[in-house]
Amino acid sequence: MKDMIGYCGLDCEKCDAYIATVNDDQALREKTAKLWAELNNAPILPEHINCEGCRMNGAKTVFCKHICEIRKCAFNKGVSTCGDCSDLETCPTVGAILENNPSALENLKG
Repeated sequence: MKDMIGYCGLDCEKCDAYIATVNDDQALREKTAKLWAELNNAPILPEHINCEGCRMNGAKTVFCKHICEIRKCAFNKGVSTCGDCSDLETCPTVGAILENNPSALENLKG
């Protein structure tokens, strides 16, 4: 499995926060912050849009580092991704991600 696959199976390399970080793209940070703030009804600012991948050392968005229940669960269970968890197929925590992103499940099983 690629290192840039998140705990949930999403590909970090396709995330706008990751892309903005590695390319130091302030316009993408601003666009992403605005969209995420609207989607989450939360005060998300461009300076919050910095991430080097949720399973990698380095910068993380506030959500990924402190709020993401999937990441917390993986840490607590000691698994490298949800793909290593015996509850994967029935887990309500990662379920919405897998339902809306079939490629995430493929990444976790791959």
